[in-house]
Amino acid sequence: MAEYISAAHNAMTIDVEDYFQVSAFERHIPRSAWDDMPCRVERNLHVILELLARYDAKATFFTLGWIAERYPALVRTIVSSGHELASHGFSHGRAHEQTPQEFSEDVRCAKRLLEDTAGVAIKGYRAPSFSIGRLNLWALELLAAEGYTYSSSIYPIRHDHYGMPDAPRCAHRPSHANGLLEIPVTTVRVWNRNLPAGGGGYFRLLPYAMSSWCLRRVNRLDNLPCVFYFHPWEIDPEQPRQDGLSFKTRFRHYVNLSRMRSRIERLLRDFRWDRMDRIFLEPTP
Repeated sequence: MAEYISAAHNAMTIDVEDYFQVSAFERHIPRSAWDDMPCRVERNLHVILELLARYDAKATFFTLGWIAERYPALVRTIVSSGHELASHGFSHGRAHEQTPQEFSEDVRCAKRLLEDTAGVAIKGYRAPSFSIGRLNLWALELLAAEGYTYSSSIYPIRHDHYGMPDAPRCAHRPSHANGLLEIPVTTVRVWNRNLPAGGGGYFRLLPYAMSSWCLRRVNRLDNLPCVFYFHPWEIDPEQPRQDGLSFKTRFRHYVNLSRMRSRIERLLRDFRWDRMDRIFLEPTP
């Protein structure tokens, strides 16, 4: 058994979407073209499932309904392997670009499809691109109305596309959300500012030692479990490259893809990981 850096269990989460579905590519690859794109998600998810099994780790898979509709056997494999299945919406539409009616229909459709496909209750939701914030907090109430128990959709950082830096850094129940639990991705508090510490492009860009230090700090100083996330396409340096991207978009998407798999493996070796529902919803013994 590995000697873990942290004795605490942390939540490993995977946003199940393919490379051509990322929000940064929407100007270059419209949704109408998705069916014509070569899919890589099935191959990448099998690699992730094998890594999790190797290190006896469990995770939560926030899965697009679009993916579940096309790969039902893959969704059932996630569940049969002991992981939590959760919703990432149906078609990766950002919540702040939808009307309340459109949002409700999207999260309802995704929840129903995932439940019918896998035969399990769907408790959790993560908005694409963390697109719930100060201007659309109504979305949390609608999630509760559609039967979701928790959300992981508000990122308490400053970012050019998303973020609510004054939101709580720990799991909490917003007063207007009808009991819904909001569980943010991990940030570390340094110099009176929240810095991202829970995955994404920052994890690929910065040295592994920096991310490891941040996670240990949150576990030990804040006495909180961490929430980490990544995407299947991030472990796939051989994915088709897109033309016409801006330098910033190209850099953010492709930086250090070749190093990501080994870094995820180090995380699985150095920390203890479990599902969101077990860490945040089950009573502490």
